[in-house]
Amino acid sequence: MGEAADLRWMRCALDLARRGLGHTSPNPCVGAVIVRGGRLLGQGWHRAAGKPHAEVEAVRDAHRQGHRLQGSTLYVTLEPCCTYGRTPPCTELILREKFKRVVVGATDPNPAHAGRAYTILRNAGITVTEGVLAEACADLNRAFNHWITTGQPWVILKLALTADGALALPPGQGRWLTSLPARREVHQLRATCDAILVGAGTLRADRPRLTVRGIRGARQPLRLILSRSGSLPPDAPVFTDRWRERTRVIRRGSLPGILNQLGREGVTSVLVEGGARITDALIRAGCVHELIVFIAPKWAGARLLPRPRFLGQLRLQRQELRMVGPDLRLDARVIHP
Repeated sequence: MGEAADLRWMRCALDLARRGLGHTSPNPCVGAVIVRGGRLLGQGWHRAAGKPHAEVEAVRDAHRQGHRLQGSTLYVTLEPCCTYGRTPPCTELILREKFKRVVVGATDPNPAHAGRAYTILRNAGITVTEGVLAEACADLNRAFNHWITTGQPWVILKLALTADGALALPPGQGRWLTSLPARREVHQLRATCDAILVGAGTLRADRPRLTVRGIRGARQPLRLILSRSGSLPPDAPVFTDRWRERTRVIRRGSLPGILNQLGREGVTSVLVEGGARITDALIRAGCVHELIVFIAPKWAGARLLPRPRFLGQLRLQRQELRMVGPDLRLDARVIHP
C-alpha cells in the first residue's frame, strides 16, 4: 500500500478513536482498522478502561464477518501495548493473527514502553510503519500523554467573556453571557474531561450545576470546589443533586500540589470554569495548558465587574477561531518556558 492509502486508513482509525473521548480515561483513546487488498476487514475502538483495546475490537469484528487475518495490515492510532495490565498485551494478538504489516500513528508516550512494540513486531518479521498522522493521533490524547509523563492532569481553562473582557453582565442584564449553541459546546467539553474545577466565589455567586446535560451516555465528571474556609452554601446544587457524591471541596494545598494529588488518583484532565481569582491564580502558577474562550457580542461597561488580570500574560500557539452561533470561540495551547 502507498502513502495515500496509509493516510486514508489512519484517518478512519482516528475517527474511530474519537468515539472514546470522555469514556476511556485513565486510558488513551485508540482506534484500529484491518485492511487487505484495499478492503476493510474489521474495525474497532477502545470504549472504556478495562474493556478490550482497539486492536482486539477490530480483530473480533473481522472474525464475526468470517475473515482470516493472515497477511493483512493493521492500522492503529497508538503503538500497541506490549505489557500485561487489565488486558493481555496487544502485541501477542498481532503475532497470533499473523498480520503482515502494522501501521502506527503515535508512539506510546510512556518512556518505559515507547518503541518496545515496534521491536517485538519487527523481530517477528512483521513490517512496521511508524508516524502516520502522528501529530493528530498524539493530539487526540494530549491529556493522557501529559498525565503519563508528568503525573499531573491536563488543565483546560474555559472562559466566557463580554466583548470588553468582563466575566459577567451588570445586574438586571441576564444570567447568560453566551448563546445556547456555545453552552451546548461547553457541555460537550465537560463530557470529555475527568473533573470540573471552580472556586468558592463562583459557587456562591452563580450556584452552577457543573453537570453534563444533553449528551447521551456521557460520564459526569468530578466537581471540585476550591475553598480555603470551607464555608459554602449547603443547598447549592452540587451538594444536593443526584451527583452530590461526585462533588469534593478542596481546602488546602498549592495548585501544583492539588494537581499532583489528582494525578495520583487517575484524573487526567481538569476543566476550570472559575472566575477571575482562580483564573489568575492558575495562570501565575503556570498550571494552564489549554485555553478556550467564548466571546459574546455584549458590552458590560461597568469597570468594576470581574476581569482576569493575568490573561494577557499567556503565550499561546495553535490558535483557532470560529463562530459558535453569535459568539466567537478561541481555542489555543499555552506555551510554557
